[in-house]
Amino acid sequence: MAHAVIDVLEDKKAEKLVLLDIQNITSFADYFIICNGTSDRMLQALADGIREFVKSEYGMIVSIEGEARDGWVVVDLGDIVIHLFSPDQRDYYKLEQLWERGKRLLSLQ
Repeated sequence: MAHAVIDVLEDKKAEKLVLLDIQNITSFADYFIICNGTSDRMLQALADGIREFVKSEYGMIVSIEGEARDGWVVVDLGDIVIHLFSPDQRDYYKLEQLWERGKRLLSLQ
């Protein structure tokens, strides 16, 4: 499912996509997907696109936390947690550094 979500994000023009395997370092999720959106509207479109895709393809209802206007939206799919950032918020929080023990499975600029 992680790769299918990445395909959705790519189609919606998400930037700097990263897939981290965190299975061996935490119990609350298996993967993080981290990416940038260039505007509040784009962040909301990315979150909405994931929600629609996962509902139609997997019958799942997803939890979305945060507001696009704040520059960070989290989409929780259970084993996969997607972090949608504005570029400045991603630079500020540096999740890739915080979770650097995770295995980087994919990195797309």
